Amino acid sequence: MRKVRFCAILAATALMLLWGCGGYGSSGGGSGPRSTTIADPQESMKIVTVRPSAEIMSRQQLPYFIGISEATAAAKGISMNLVVIPPGAAAKPHIHLGYESAIYLLQGRVETRYGPGLRKSVINEPGDFIFIPADVPHQPINLSATEPAKAIVARNDSNEQEHVFPYDPEADR
Repeated sequence: MRKVRFCAILAATALMLLWGCGGYGSSGGGSGPRSTTIADPQESMKIVTVRPSAEIMSRQQLPYFIGISEATAAAKGISMNLVVIPPGAAAKPHIHLGYESAIYLLQGRVETRYGPGLRKSVINEPGDFIFIPADVPHQPINLSATEPAKAIVARNDSNEQEHVFPYDPEADR
């Protein structure tokens, strides 16, 4: 019984340290990357919040809002961003060498052509979770001529734009 009580006290103490004795810490205001510190004396142990203030043009030639990456959050093995496919637009055919993509479609209907020569196709709608294995050539296309498509994209590479390469489907036909 004494051992069980000790383990319970140890677990409760660990949780209080992890969660800051019941609070999540404090966060600063303003735009751009900001962090929320948890109860840990080490500076490297932070929860980071990123609020992108402007879009960039991705290598896939789509508007991108950078979220979590090595540059914004010191992430080591993950990135997460918001991608927008304008009405009637498509990404340039591309490949992500050596890493996987997980996508959650927020808005719009998107056809993704994929595989050698982009001969295969799948259509996704809001609420769909989409997995693209590493090294699979693909090209997402917004099926609406009037509304943008929006998706959250997560990848197991914190510098994911560094590993995006153009793909020529004609070379595989």
